[in-house]
Amino acid sequence: MLKVGLTGGIGAGKSEVSRLFVSYGAVLIDADRIAREVVEPGTPGLAAVVEAFGESVLAGDGSLDRPALGAIVFAEPDRLATLNSIVHPLVGARSAELEGLAQADSVVIHDVPLLTENGLAPLYDLVVVVDAAPETQLDRLVQLRGMQESEARARMAAQATREQRREIADILIDNDGPLDALEPQVRSVWERLTERAGG
Repeated sequence: MLKVGLTGGIGAGKSEVSRLFVSYGAVLIDADRIAREVVEPGTPGLAAVVEAFGESVLAGDGSLDRPALGAIVFAEPDRLATLNSIVHPLVGARSAELEGLAQADSVVIHDVPLLTENGLAPLYDLVVVVDAAPETQLDRLVQLRGMQESEARARMAAQATREQRREIADILIDNDGPLDALEPQVRSVWERLTERAGG
């Protein structure tokens, strides 16, 4: 099994890269999706979040009100650290469980947005970083996701710098250009990964 950490800044195109890897046959373990699962209504994760942040982070139906929580944690780094200390161990445990279900010869892609920030590179055989210039990220967040520019900049500022991500990359995928320039790069990386997993 080849364990690959996949990361990139918000708006860099990491989701598109992971989608392509899955289409080629990768086993995907999506940390963001798991992070949502571990705080669903009725979970110990949600109870811990409410205990730390109060009832104001709950929506009317008892689910987590993500925008309300986001407004708190993205403005205050220590509050973000509190949230991470609750969610990350739960995500780690579930990720390990899913990895254990993969075939021995699989390429397992761990899609981890905060891989750099949390010093997780040593957990993987290889780290693939999807790279885009900050101005490209900002443009995508505003144009494609409809974020206010101030919110987009705050989200970007809360993440590792482009240089920090590039430092931990074993493989860099350049996603500054159009989508059709991305697929051949990802296909080439996939060939390298499957060769290594088979070897």
